Amino acid sequence: MNEFPLWLTVLISLLIALSGIITLVGTLGLVRLRHFYSRMHAPTLGNTLGVFCLLVACALVASFGAKKLLVYPLIITVLLVVTSPVTAILLMRAAIKRETKQRLAEYAPDEPGLMDMPMKTEIKLPPK
Repeated sequence: MNEFPLWLTVLISLLIALSGIITLVGTLGLVRLRHFYSRMHAPTLGNTLGVFCLLVACALVASFGAKKLLVYPLIITVLLVVTSPVTAILLMRAAIKRETKQRLAEYAPDEPGLMDMPMKTEIKLPPK
């Protein structure tokens, strides 16, 4: 088994600890925040950045152990950084469409009223 130098061990340990802290903060944001749009933001950032730090640590361990640069952890990182925010955006767009068609109080009574966004309103012309 390869012995890692002290600087690499410290760097990997810091990345793993940082990953756990960031993911925990994102999870607490999911539990603590009340509105759907706020809830979507915290775990998406926590998930993406936490797993990014963990995969960078994995890439360092695997690359040092194999004595060459291994790209598969970096490919996983890039795919996660791209897909996680896109998924959150699609969920938010679906929620916006649902909210424009149905009052928020009908499916989430503890949430604040309608989202602040321009709504289609009928313009009533004065009678002739």
